[in-house]
Amino acid sequence: MDLNKRPDDMVRITTPELAQAFIAEQVAACREQIGDKKALLALSGGVDSSVVAALLIKAIGKQLICVHVNHGLMRKGESEQVVDVFRNQLDANLVYVDATDRFLSLLDGVAEPEAKRKIIGAEFIRVFEEEARKVGDEVSFLAQGTIYPDILESDGVKAHHNVGGLPDDLQFELCEPVRLLYKDEVRVVGRELGLPENMVERQPFPGPGLGVRCLGAITRDRLEALREADAILREEFAAAGLEGKVWQYFVSVPDFRVTGVKEGKRLYEWPAFIRAVNTVDAMTAEVPELDWALLKKIGDRIASEVDGICRVLYDLTPKPCGTIEFE
Repeated sequence: MDLNKRPDDMVRITTPELAQAFIAEQVAACREQIGDKKALLALSGGVDSSVVAALLIKAIGKQLICVHVNHGLMRKGESEQVVDVFRNQLDANLVYVDATDRFLSLLDGVAEPEAKRKIIGAEFIRVFEEEARKVGDEVSFLAQGTIYPDILESDGVKAHHNVGGLPDDLQFELCEPVRLLYKDEVRVVGRELGLPENMVERQPFPGPGLGVRCLGAITRDRLEALREADAILREEFAAAGLEGKVWQYFVSVPDFRVTGVKEGKRLYEWPAFIRAVNTVDAMTAEVPELDWALLKKIGDRIASEVDGICRVLYDLTPKPCGTIEFE
């Protein structure tokens, strides 16, 4: 059986009953795979890794060690929220690692998207190996929230950091209980596991984070401008009641500058691209027709409030031929 290929007769998980059957199957499979060993989980705080966390807590309990790595490429307030939810609310065995300087130093001057993904993926593994040694007991498994679109896209489209970005000398055996599920199926499973609705419907966020939205070679000043612009976008979408109605929305900032003018003075600053898509399985996506007044408000706020940005554009490209992310 090809573990990287979803069986043709695999039933889509669309009901609570099917989700419960899947949960029972995967809890048993994870117990058999991990046994009495320990496992590290790469916990981003997104729905995929959160569902894997809940599954593994059911399967192996305190043998699971959740590791949240702040690589400096998180959205504004993201790491703080992850720590609060998982450590303080869900009582997870959580390790927080601030590796901002470490990742950004490795990414300095790297512009090619696949190279960035591979650097981020490889360094994640190095961090996990270090945390495994700190645990003291034997840690043999690395759990990940890999889903089926990650596998499909890594075969010829772009290497997801948790698939094509893994190093050849990986010291762990992988545990990926949702690797054959689409995003909509993961959400159904998450609800049956009792995860909070705001976590189940949390907007997708790539493993490389803002690293694939700070287009080209990453600089700290452009990364900070991107973080602030993205926070404005999310704030305005929430105020407009679009949370849960638009599948994913974010800002990207490229590594080139354009001419602008403000208060009678010439500017030479970055543009910001707004991307919003609706999809079911992340394999195809459509661009929603957003209210013009909302787009104008977001554009005005980003251009006036974020240092270094002087233009805002809305991406109209569906998938295909565009992918959801720019890189």
